[in-house]
Amino acid sequence: IDLRSLAIMGFVDAIKKLRFFIKLNNKMMDLAKDADKILLIDSSGFNLPLAKKIKKKYPEKEIIYYILPQAWAWKRKRIPVLEKTIDHLASILPFEKEYYSKNAPIEYVGHPLLDQIHEFKDKLKDEVKHIAFMPGSRKGEIRKLMPIFKELQKELGIGSTIIIPKHFSEDDVKELYGDLEGFEIAHDAHKTLLEADFAFICSGTATLEAALIGIPFILTYIAKPLDYFIASRLVKLEYIGLGNIMFEKFKKRVMHPEFIQEDVTLQNLLKAYREFERSRFLEDSKALRDYLKHGSSKRVASIKGENRCKIL
Repeated sequence: IDLRSLAIMGFVDAIKKLRFFIKLNNKMMDLAKDADKILLIDSSGFNLPLAKKIKKKYPEKEIIYYILPQAWAWKRKRIPVLEKTIDHLASILPFEKEYYSKNAPIEYVGHPLLDQIHEFKDKLKDEVKHIAFMPGSRKGEIRKLMPIFKELQKELGIGSTIIIPKHFSEDDVKELYGDLEGFEIAHDAHKTLLEADFAFICSGTATLEAALIGIPFILTYIAKPLDYFIASRLVKLEYIGLGNIMFEKFKKRVMHPEFIQEDVTLQNLLKAYREFERSRFLEDSKALRDYLKHGSSKRVASIKGENRCKIL
């Protein structure tokens, strides 16, 4: 299955694809009977129900879960279910273990972004000369953020690059981004963030990429109103950026500004940009890398050390 078909944003999209997920769940159950081990990766809404079904039907099969459900953020009642169902919980967040029971089969294996990112900023220019804009990969996000990003680019009058996912067709780009006069176009997020001096980024993994690379940035996020209404009542978090969430855990403060929903305005973004302490952010980036320590793929591939596997 093309992994992009599993990418959903919010509760409304999940409901729309419910039949697809049920069909895929049944297919995975059929395949599970021939497996010695089950390696589940992320996608908790799909993988946790699948794990429960597999463990009930094939109790002897070892189940490894890599990139765990964010039970620390919401639905903590899933933690006892995970402990009972999963044989090895491979965490990518150092603080995650403290939410589980003392004897839970959980270990911090490292963070996958440190397997992918090998170059980091060691210094910053005296002034910002080039800005990267990253409005996300989901069409709804892009449509909401691009008008604001265009206003911002014109106001700042600085060299700018827009990061566009490689899989978008020319028609997609025209429809979603419109006139891109004033922007360079790039597809390699890591390279672009490393070379730029500042960034405006939609929430998600991209914000942690930026935090690790060391490029000062501001998080922007506009969700569908219904999705935001539901999430704001279920998720008990003060911040949504992964870098901020982790930094608050071990430094008791945040790394970068966040603007959500109606707070994503030209005035707010300009003010935050002009007040940003870039040198402090670079030091925070180094501290975050030390906190995460190393990548995770080698450890996950060798769990229990019985049957070696290659992680692609």
